[in-house]
This record gives sequence, C-alpha cells and structure tokens, in this order.
Amino acid sequence: MNNWWKKATVYQIYPRSFNDSNGDGIGDIRGITEKLDYLSNLGVDLLWITPIYVSPQRDNGYDISDYYNIEPQYGTMEDFEELLSEAHNRNIKIMLDMVLNHTSTEHEWFKKARENKDNKYRDYYFWKDVKKDGSVPNNWISRFSGPAWKLDEKTNQYYLHLFEETQADLNWENEEVREECYKILEFWANKGIDGFRLDVVNLLSKTPGLPDDPIVGPKGDGRTHYADGPRIHEYIHNMNKKVFGPKNLVTVGEMSSTNAAECIKYTREDREELSMVFSFHHMKTDYKDGVKWTNEMFDLAKLKKAQSEFQVEMDKGKGWNALFYTNHDQPRAVSRFGDDRFFRQESAKMLAITLFGLQGTTYIYQGEELAMTNAYFTSIDQYDDAESKGAYYDMLSNGIDEKEALLILQQKSRDNARTPMQWNNELNKGFTTGTPWLRINNDDITAENELKDDRSIFYTYKRLIQYRKDYDIFVDGSYNIINEDNEHLYVYERKLDDERVLVISNFSNKNVEWNLPKEYIDKDNYIILETNYTRKEILEKMELKPYESILVYYK
Repeated sequence: MNNWWKKATVYQIYPRSFNDSNGDGIGDIRGITEKLDYLSNLGVDLLWITPIYVSPQRDNGYDISDYYNIEPQYGTMEDFEELLSEAHNRNIKIMLDMVLNHTSTEHEWFKKARENKDNKYRDYYFWKDVKKDGSVPNNWISRFSGPAWKLDEKTNQYYLHLFEETQADLNWENEEVREECYKILEFWANKGIDGFRLDVVNLLSKTPGLPDDPIVGPKGDGRTHYADGPRIHEYIHNMNKKVFGPKNLVTVGEMSSTNAAECIKYTREDREELSMVFSFHHMKTDYKDGVKWTNEMFDLAKLKKAQSEFQVEMDKGKGWNALFYTNHDQPRAVSRFGDDRFFRQESAKMLAITLFGLQGTTYIYQGEELAMTNAYFTSIDQYDDAESKGAYYDMLSNGIDEKEALLILQQKSRDNARTPMQWNNELNKGFTTGTPWLRINNDDITAENELKDDRSIFYTYKRLIQYRKDYDIFVDGSYNIINEDNEHLYVYERKLDDERVLVISNFSNKNVEWNLPKEYIDKDNYIILETNYTRKEILEKMELKPYESILVYYK
C-alpha cells in the first residue's frame, strides 16, 4: 500500500474564513483557488476542506441538507472542479470533510421522515415517545447544551440530535441509510478527490434501544452508549471495502471520547478501516475536572502525558496518529499553549517544532503558520458559534457571572479559530472587500509580513514540512519521553537504528537550566535542524530561553 500520507503535511481550510473572492464577506471556493500558490510555497501536500455542501449553515456546514451539491455561498460545482484541477496541477491533493452521523433537518430524508410515522424515511433517524413521566426519552445531553432530544409536534415524538437541534442523527442500523452514505462517498470519490475527513465518525453506532447513560457527572452525557458503539468497526470496514480501498483514498476519522486501544483498531492497516485518527485527550488539558467551559489554563504535565501515551501505544499497536494543536473546533494554539502577547513568535515556533517531531501525519490549521491568535471578543453579540452561545447562556443560568462567562469563551470558543484569515495589510487584512461575516482580529499579523522574513513562523513550518519528507526517522522512529517530571520542559527523543532526533521545548516564559542526557553527551555528529532562537551548538549544560525549542538530528 502507498502510504505517502505518513510523510505528508495536511493544511486545513475553513472556507468561510479563508479567502473571499467576490466581496460578499464570506470565503469561497474560488478564494481557495486564488491562494494555491501560497499553499504550494508552504509545501503542504493535502488540503482538508471543511464542508462545502448545501446547508442552512446552523453549524457552518456541518448540518448538510444536500450532499451532492455545493453550497451557493461557496460557489458552484464548476468552481470546485476547477479547484481540484488546479490543486492537482501543483501536486496538492484534496480531502473533503464528510458528515455521516447526522443530516440537517432540512434534508429531504428528514422532511419525509416527519410527514408521518409509517414511511420508510422515519427509520432513517431515531424517534422515541416521551417517557411515562413526561420527560425526554433518555438522559443523553447534546454537545451543544441541553437534552439530545427535540419534540416534533406534528408526530408527537422526539428525534435524537447529539449536536445542534437541527442536526438529526442518522440511524446506521438501517441498511438503506448505510447504502445511501456509501453512494455519497462514491460520488465525491468519482470526482477525483484524494480523501475524506470523517466528522465524529466513531459515533455512528448507538447501543440498540438507546438506554440511559449510567454514569453520573460530566461524562454521563450518553457517550457510554454512542461512542465506539457495538457495530462501529463493521461500519467503517465496510466503507473501506466499498469506497476507501478501491479508490486508494486517505482517510482521517474524528474520534470523540476514544482511547488509544480503539484508535489502534481504527487505523491498523490489516483491519482496513481508516488511515489515521484525531484523538482529543491532549485538547482537554485545560478542562477543569473534565469540563470544557471552565476558567482553567492548560497543564503541561497533562499535555505530555496525553501525547506520550498515544505516541507509545499507537506505535506499539501499529496505529497512526493525526497530529494537531489547532483546528476549527479548538482555540488558537499560540494563545492556548504559548504566550501570544510577549513571546508570540517564539512560542508559536516552539509549538510547531514540538508537534512536527512526533510520529503521525502533521496538520496545520489556516493561520497557524502565521501564529494568528484568539479573537478575544468582549460581547456575546460578537460570537457566531452555536456551541459557544449555548454554553454562555448555560453558564449564566448556572450562576456564573457575565464577565467570567465571557472570559471562558475567550479561552475556549470555537470562534477563536474562525476569525478570517489575515492575508495582507490592506482593508480587512485582504480577506474581503466587503463586510466580513465574523470580526477580523485587530493586530498586525499577516501573511504578507511573514513572507518578508525568512526567520518567520511561516518559514519555520516550511522547513519542518520538508524535514518530515527527508528523514525517515519522523515516520518510523520510536518515541521516548525524557525528563518527564520537569514542570517547564517537554523533551523527547525519536530512535531509528543508529539515528536519533532530540526535541527540547521550554513551555514557559522563564529561563530554564537543563542537562543533556548522558547518552547524548559524547555525540558530536549532529545537526540542529531547527531552533527558534540562534543556538549554534548543543552543550552538556544549557540555559533554555523562554519558549526556546530545538530540533536536533543525530547520526
């Protein structure tokens, strides 16, 4: 099998915020095509484009009402075909985001399903009667706050929605639903795309009967009965056999509430399921007691533990990681794990070096190569994200005051990553000639400025992308954490035969003394591949500067 994607770097595009070609304030497909030379210069191999299908946009495209056509806000099918062709002309591949756990309630299937209880489309979704005591069918909680059930007054039954109330969960127990989903995948594969990112794909299989979640507490939201359900591996294997394998597609599954053992099953090549998976344990290291909407800063010890566990276990089990620090559902990494005020350049480069030294396929989220920062909105009216708004009003109803709730949104909201891309120093940072759909950050960070300086964050990423192609150790080397108990440093090594890679990262704004491990003291044959300061040599005793990071190759 051609596993080209193991050495690849993926660039995630959130089309709504990437580049607006027609001045309506919303990014579009032609806007992506306009920036392909920029992406080619960066050196990325694959573009992951979040949903561009017809949608009411209640969840910015993750609520699909027509899987076979392009959302008019983003352009036309001809625009998409041009993008695909132009990307391929530059040796850039295209991965589409696919949502098969739920559809919009505006989808024809759901419209037909709610006509009456006796048509075949009723069984495309989950419908339940009210409980005898008048309560909702079970105790599952929506990821967007509140019960995971919505009453359809016409038929007097509730339908299941694990996400926003207009995102009705599909019933994958129904064979017709599965066949329809295979057809959707085949349609886009036949267009010539190169892969799929599969949204919350491990939630497709629910426990039959949809019983109450027995757990008490934040994790007792239903996931016991819908995450990694009883038939999930069967479903994904069948997708692979019917579409992914025959079309030689690269796939990445978004794994909600999943452990390393399950991720190995999803990605072992001999199981024929997925190429790689996103896991999120390292994204929860600033959750207080496991709860997202809390005023809590990230914990380096937890970050190291989470990443190290997946590095070791996935390698041992022959699974494959998708490596990321930011995406469209997460805050900006430099604001979350670094210092976006006093050490923005240094901490952004430190995060890049730390991530790119790990085993897995590397992902960059748009603007990460510029170290774009969180939005820091000061009013709930400035937010667009449905999850954030739901969380805000939940916090207020639970006694959290408005100032604290807004502070938490500034840390955790998905809109932090969704502010428009900052291209140049012109009007609206070059994103649009119109009024942007979401407020643009008020700072001087732009691609234009980054491209002027070969010491910039952009060029750090460009070099790191190339190192992963040039050195097999980044794909095949084992992982071992060093100085695990150090409260400021994340240090690890990669080993492959007689080669070594050493990554030393200071996650603090302090100078930190560090001693080189004994086995490296006499190793003189090394290259400092990357450093975010001007360090020229590796010493037995070093004082690491604030957010200093060093990537060293030993032969």
